[in-house]
Amino acid sequence: MRKTAFITGASSGFGKAIAEKFAAAEYQLIISGRRKDRLSELSEKLQREFKTPVHITAFDISKKEEVWKAVELIPAEFQYVDVLVNNAGLALGRDYFDEALIEDWEIMIDTNIKGLLYITKAVLPKMIEKSAGHIINIGSISGKEVYEKGNVYCGTKHAVNALSEAMRIDLLKHKIKVTAIHPGAANTEFSNVRFKGNQQLADNVYKGYQPLEAEDIADIVLYCASLPERVVINDLVVTALAQANSFYLFKE
Repeated sequence: MRKTAFITGASSGFGKAIAEKFAAAEYQLIISGRRKDRLSELSEKLQREFKTPVHITAFDISKKEEVWKAVELIPAEFQYVDVLVNNAGLALGRDYFDEALIEDWEIMIDTNIKGLLYITKAVLPKMIEKSAGHIINIGSISGKEVYEKGNVYCGTKHAVNALSEAMRIDLLKHKIKVTAIHPGAANTEFSNVRFKGNQQLADNVYKGYQPLEAEDIADIVLYCASLPERVVINDLVVTALAQANSFYLFKE
Protein backbone atom coordinates (compact mmCIF):
# COMPACT_ATOMS: atom_id res chain seq x y z
CA MET A 1 0.00 0.00 0.00
CA ARG A 2 1.38 3.41 -0.97
CA LYS A 3 2.15 5.96 1.72
CA THR A 4 0.69 9.45 1.36
CA ALA A 5 2.69 12.69 1.26
CA PHE A 6 1.05 16.12 1.43
CA ILE A 7 3.28 18.84 -0.01
CA THR A 8 2.38 22.52 0.24
CA GLY A 9 3.74 25.11 -2.16
CA ALA A 10 4.16 22.37 -4.77
CA SER A 11 3.71 24.48 -7.89
CA SER A 12 7.41 25.41 -8.15
CA GLY A 13 10.82 25.33 -6.50
CA PHE A 14 11.42 23.04 -3.55
CA GLY A 15 7.80 21.87 -3.46
CA LYS A 16 7.74 20.73 -7.09
CA ALA A 17 11.08 18.92 -6.72
CA ILE A 18 9.93 17.28 -3.48
CA ALA A 19 6.74 16.05 -5.16
CA GLU A 20 8.77 14.50 -7.96
CA LYS A 21 11.11 12.72 -5.52
CA PHE A 22 8.23 11.32 -3.46
CA ALA A 23 6.38 10.19 -6.57
CA ALA A 24 9.50 8.35 -7.73
CA ALA A 25 9.61 6.70 -4.29
CA GLU A 26 6.05 5.40 -4.90
CA TYR A 27 4.17 7.71 -2.55
CA GLN A 28 0.71 8.86 -3.50
CA LEU A 29 0.53 12.63 -3.30
CA ILE A 30 -1.56 15.56 -2.22
CA ILE A 31 -0.09 18.69 -3.80
CA SER A 32 -1.27 22.18 -2.94
CA GLY A 33 -0.59 25.76 -3.90
CA ARG A 34 -2.39 28.81 -5.24
CA ARG A 35 -1.66 28.24 -8.96
CA LYS A 36 -4.05 25.50 -10.04
CA ASP A 37 -2.74 25.44 -13.61
CA ARG A 38 0.76 24.59 -12.45
CA LEU A 39 -0.55 21.98 -10.03
CA SER A 40 -2.53 20.36 -12.83
CA GLU A 41 0.55 20.25 -15.08
CA LEU A 42 2.60 18.69 -12.29
CA SER A 43 -0.13 16.19 -11.49
CA GLU A 44 -0.32 15.04 -15.10
CA LYS A 45 3.45 14.65 -15.26
CA LEU A 46 3.67 12.65 -12.04
CA GLN A 47 0.83 10.34 -13.00
CA ARG A 48 2.30 9.82 -16.46
CA GLU A 49 5.89 9.21 -15.36
CA PHE A 50 5.41 7.42 -12.04
CA LYS A 51 1.85 6.03 -12.23
CA THR A 52 1.20 7.54 -8.82
CA PRO A 53 -2.22 8.74 -7.61
CA VAL A 54 -2.29 12.53 -7.15
CA HIS A 55 -4.88 14.78 -5.53
CA ILE A 56 -4.51 18.49 -6.25
CA THR A 57 -6.00 21.19 -4.06
CA ALA A 58 -5.59 24.88 -4.86
CA PHE A 59 -6.04 27.34 -1.99
CA ASP A 60 -4.39 30.22 -0.16
CA ILE A 61 -2.65 28.71 2.85
CA SER A 62 -2.80 32.03 4.71
CA LYS A 63 -6.61 31.87 4.79
CA LYS A 64 -7.81 29.60 7.60
CA GLU A 65 -11.23 28.87 6.10
CA GLU A 66 -9.72 27.83 2.77
CA VAL A 67 -7.27 25.50 4.52
CA TRP A 68 -9.99 23.81 6.58
CA LYS A 69 -12.26 23.38 3.55
CA ALA A 70 -9.46 21.95 1.41
CA VAL A 71 -8.53 19.37 4.04
CA GLU A 72 -12.17 18.42 4.59
CA LEU A 73 -12.55 17.74 0.85
CA ILE A 74 -9.54 15.41 0.59
CA PRO A 75 -10.80 12.04 -0.77
CA ALA A 76 -10.97 9.18 1.73
CA GLU A 77 -8.08 7.29 0.13
CA PHE A 78 -5.73 10.27 0.75
CA GLN A 79 -6.88 11.35 4.21
CA TYR A 80 -4.33 9.49 6.33
CA VAL A 81 -1.23 11.54 5.60
CA ASP A 82 2.08 9.85 6.41
CA VAL A 83 4.31 12.84 5.60
CA LEU A 84 3.29 16.51 5.65
CA VAL A 85 5.88 18.77 4.04
CA ASN A 86 5.27 22.38 5.06
CA ASN A 87 7.07 24.01 2.17
CA ALA A 88 4.80 26.98 1.33
CA GLY A 89 6.52 30.23 2.22
CA LEU A 90 8.05 33.37 0.78
CA ALA A 91 10.11 36.50 1.32
CA LEU A 92 8.85 39.88 0.13
CA GLY A 93 11.26 42.78 -0.12
CA ARG A 94 14.72 43.22 1.33
CA ASP A 95 14.53 46.59 3.05
CA TYR A 96 15.70 48.31 6.20
CA PHE A 97 13.16 47.90 8.99
CA ASP A 98 12.14 51.57 8.91
CA GLU A 99 11.69 51.51 5.12
CA ALA A 100 9.88 48.18 4.73
CA LEU A 101 6.24 47.91 3.71
CA ILE A 102 3.81 46.71 6.37
CA GLU A 103 1.87 44.93 3.62
CA ASP A 104 4.95 42.80 2.89
CA TRP A 105 5.32 41.99 6.58
CA GLU A 106 1.71 40.88 6.83
CA ILE A 107 1.93 38.57 3.80
CA MET A 108 5.09 36.92 5.16
CA ILE A 109 3.62 36.47 8.64
CA ASP A 110 0.33 35.15 7.28
CA THR A 111 2.00 32.69 4.92
CA ASN A 112 5.17 31.58 6.70
CA ILE A 113 3.75 31.31 10.23
CA LYS A 114 -0.04 31.22 10.16
CA GLY A 115 -0.22 29.10 7.02
CA LEU A 116 2.13 26.51 8.49
CA LEU A 117 0.07 26.44 11.68
CA TYR A 118 -3.27 26.15 9.90
CA ILE A 119 -2.35 23.24 7.61
CA THR A 120 -0.54 21.35 10.35
CA LYS A 121 -3.46 21.74 12.75
CA ALA A 122 -5.87 20.56 10.04
CA VAL A 123 -3.87 17.45 9.09
CA LEU A 124 -2.83 16.39 12.60
CA PRO A 125 -6.03 14.66 13.80
CA LYS A 126 -5.60 11.75 11.36
CA MET A 127 -1.95 11.37 12.34
CA ILE A 128 -2.90 11.35 16.01
CA GLU A 129 -5.64 8.82 15.30
CA LYS A 130 -3.11 6.29 13.99
CA SER A 131 -0.23 7.35 16.30
CA ALA A 132 2.10 7.88 13.34
CA GLY A 133 3.18 10.56 10.93
CA HIS A 134 6.00 12.90 10.02
CA ILE A 135 5.86 16.69 9.78
CA ILE A 136 8.73 18.22 7.81
CA ASN A 137 8.97 22.01 8.05
CA ILE A 138 11.03 23.84 5.43
CA GLY A 139 12.60 26.71 7.31
CA SER A 140 15.63 28.75 6.29
CA ILE A 141 19.13 29.60 7.38
CA SER A 142 17.41 32.93 8.09
CA GLY A 143 15.75 31.17 11.01
CA LYS A 144 19.14 30.70 12.64
CA GLU A 145 20.75 34.11 12.08
CA VAL A 146 19.41 37.59 11.42
CA TYR A 147 21.00 39.63 8.64
CA GLU A 148 20.70 43.21 7.45
CA LYS A 149 17.38 43.97 5.69
CA GLY A 150 16.06 40.53 6.64
CA ASN A 151 14.04 41.71 9.67
CA VAL A 152 10.51 40.25 9.37
CA TYR A 153 11.42 37.43 6.98
CA CYS A 154 14.09 36.32 9.45
CA GLY A 155 11.52 36.69 12.23
CA THR A 156 9.06 34.38 10.49
CA LYS A 157 11.72 31.75 9.88
CA HIS A 158 12.89 31.98 13.50
CA ALA A 159 9.26 31.26 14.34
CA VAL A 160 9.31 28.16 12.10
CA ASN A 161 12.42 26.99 13.93
CA ALA A 162 10.80 27.51 17.35
CA LEU A 163 7.50 25.97 16.29
CA SER A 164 9.29 22.90 14.95
CA GLU A 165 10.98 22.42 18.31
CA ALA A 166 7.65 22.92 20.11
CA MET A 167 5.83 20.44 17.85
CA ARG A 168 8.53 17.85 18.42
CA ILE A 169 8.07 18.15 22.18
CA ASP A 170 4.27 18.33 22.23
CA LEU A 171 3.76 15.50 19.74
CA LEU A 172 6.11 13.01 21.41
CA LYS A 173 3.18 11.30 23.11
CA HIS A 174 1.54 10.74 19.70
CA LYS A 175 4.68 9.19 18.15
CA ILE A 176 4.74 11.83 15.42
CA LYS A 177 8.10 12.84 13.97
CA VAL A 178 8.98 16.50 13.38
CA THR A 179 11.93 17.63 11.27
CA ALA A 180 13.02 21.16 10.40
CA ILE A 181 15.21 21.66 7.33
CA HIS A 182 16.86 25.06 6.91
CA PRO A 183 18.26 25.72 3.41
CA GLY A 184 20.72 28.43 2.56
CA ALA A 185 20.92 30.13 -0.84
CA ALA A 186 19.09 28.07 -3.46
CA ASN A 187 18.40 28.72 -7.12
CA THR A 188 14.59 28.74 -7.23
CA GLU A 189 11.90 31.38 -7.81
CA PHE A 190 12.50 32.58 -4.24
CA SER A 191 14.60 35.64 -5.13
CA ASN A 192 12.36 36.59 -8.04
CA VAL A 193 9.41 36.68 -5.63
CA ARG A 194 11.43 38.52 -3.00
CA PHE A 195 12.41 41.23 -5.46
CA LYS A 196 8.87 41.35 -6.90
CA GLY A 197 9.72 40.23 -10.40
CA ASN A 198 12.98 42.17 -10.82
CA GLN A 199 14.91 39.39 -12.54
CA GLN A 200 18.20 41.30 -12.59
CA LEU A 201 18.23 41.68 -8.81
CA ALA A 202 17.17 38.05 -8.44
CA ASP A 203 19.96 36.82 -10.73
CA ASN A 204 22.58 38.88 -8.88
CA VAL A 205 21.92 36.85 -5.72
CA TYR A 206 23.44 33.76 -7.34
CA LYS A 207 26.33 35.28 -9.30
CA GLY A 208 29.87 34.09 -8.61
CA TYR A 209 29.09 30.77 -6.92
CA GLN A 210 27.04 27.63 -7.31
CA PRO A 211 23.94 27.75 -5.07
CA LEU A 212 21.82 24.83 -3.96
CA GLU A 213 19.29 23.44 -6.42
CA ALA A 214 15.72 22.49 -5.53
CA GLU A 215 16.58 18.82 -6.12
CA ASP A 216 19.22 18.95 -3.37
CA ILE A 217 16.63 19.84 -0.76
CA ALA A 218 14.15 17.35 -2.20
CA ASP A 219 16.70 14.54 -1.81
CA ILE A 220 17.23 15.51 1.83
CA VAL A 221 13.50 15.69 2.58
CA LEU A 222 12.96 12.21 1.14
CA TYR A 223 15.96 10.87 3.07
CA CYS A 224 14.57 12.22 6.35
CA ALA A 225 11.19 10.65 5.58
CA SER A 226 12.75 7.29 4.68
CA LEU A 227 14.61 6.60 7.93
CA PRO A 228 13.60 3.76 10.27
CA GLU A 229 10.69 4.40 12.60
CA ARG A 230 13.05 4.73 15.58
CA VAL A 231 15.09 7.54 13.96
CA VAL A 232 14.21 11.25 13.75
CA ILE A 233 16.36 14.02 12.33
CA ASN A 234 15.17 16.98 14.35
CA ASP A 235 17.05 19.84 12.71
CA LEU A 236 19.24 20.34 9.63
CA VAL A 237 21.00 23.40 8.20
CA VAL A 238 21.93 22.91 4.55
CA THR A 239 24.08 25.25 2.47
CA ALA A 240 25.99 25.25 -0.79
CA LEU A 241 29.72 24.61 -0.55
CA ALA A 242 30.40 28.34 -1.05
CA GLN A 243 28.17 29.40 1.86
CA ALA A 244 29.15 28.95 5.51
CA ASN A 245 26.17 30.77 7.06
CA SER A 246 23.98 33.84 6.49
CA PHE A 247 26.99 36.15 6.46
CA TYR A 248 29.89 34.31 4.82
CA LEU A 249 29.65 33.52 1.13
CA PHE A 250 32.67 33.05 -1.14
CA LYS A 251 32.18 34.32 -4.68
CA GLU A 252 34.69 33.85 -7.51
